[in-house]
Formats: sequence, C-alpha cells, structure tokens
Amino acid sequence: MRYPQGGGLTDAERAARERVRLQAVTGFEAGGKNRDIAAALRVSERSVERWRRQWREEGLTGLASKGSPGRSRLSDVQMARLERELERGPLAHGWVDQRWTLARVKTLIGRLFHVSYTVEGTWRLLRRHGWSWQQPARRAIERDDDAVELWKREVWPRVRAPRR
Repeated sequence: MRYPQGGGLTDAERAARERVRLQAVTGFEAGGKNRDIAAALRVSERSVERWRRQWREEGLTGLASKGSPGRSRLSDVQMARLERELERGPLAHGWVDQRWTLARVKTLIGRLFHVSYTVEGTWRLLRRHGWSWQQPARRAIERDDDAVELWKREVWPRVRAPRR
C-alpha cells in the first residue's frame, strides 16, 4: 500500500528498521564491506551505502528514525495562532466570501508559517484539533421566511396529495 493511501510503517516497524541500521554501524566500525554487511542484514547494497554516508556525516543521529510522517508540523503556539486567524474569517485574509475551504486553509497555513500541507493533510490537522466540516445553508437573499412559513401552514395542506 502506498503512503498517500494510508499505508506506511507502524512505530514497531520503524523501530525494527532503526535496529537494522544500528547493526550496520557495527559492521562499519569493524571495517566491513558494504556487500558483506548487506548480505548479513539481508538488505540492498544501496541502502548500506546510504547508511554509511549518513553515519559518516551525522553519526548515529543520522540513522535514527525520524518518527511518524503523520505528525503535525505546526507547534501548539502556531496552531493557536491558526485558530485565531480562522476565527477572523476569510474576508480578513483577502477572499471575497465567508467560506473556509480546505484549499484556502492550506494557503493560509503556507502564508503564515511557510509550511506546506496537502488538502487532505489540512483536513486531518483541522479534525485533530476539533474542527468539523460545515455545509453552508443555501438560501436566496430575496427569501422571505415569514411567507414560507405561511405557505407551509395554509397552502401546502390544501395542495398536498392525500395518502392512500
């Protein structure tokens, strides 16, 4: 399963892969060749080459797991600011109507924090923080609610087809 389709590694799988990378470090320190280390760990030589380069450049921290890719890239302070900005409404941010769409929220996050989210990632972020999906009521500006109620009470019972 591909990552955008909800796949990815669990925490246990990430930890297991990190253990394999740390085992490779033992081979690096012993002066082992990439081919031999790859065969012993049952991984590709390319992976071992990449791990060796990361280990040389960054040490053990370069081989550490980076954590879940699904974690929020906004801090609590940034999220609080985003919520304040959302409460101000889309008009305050240059849009012509009062509808927050996911694309608009995504753009706002990019403008405020220089962080890029996908539309789906934006939805997950908002949902994680208690925001819900809303559908605006579509009503004509010319609508007269009193006239509608009057029609429902007086006219509709007369024109409604009787039940059989």
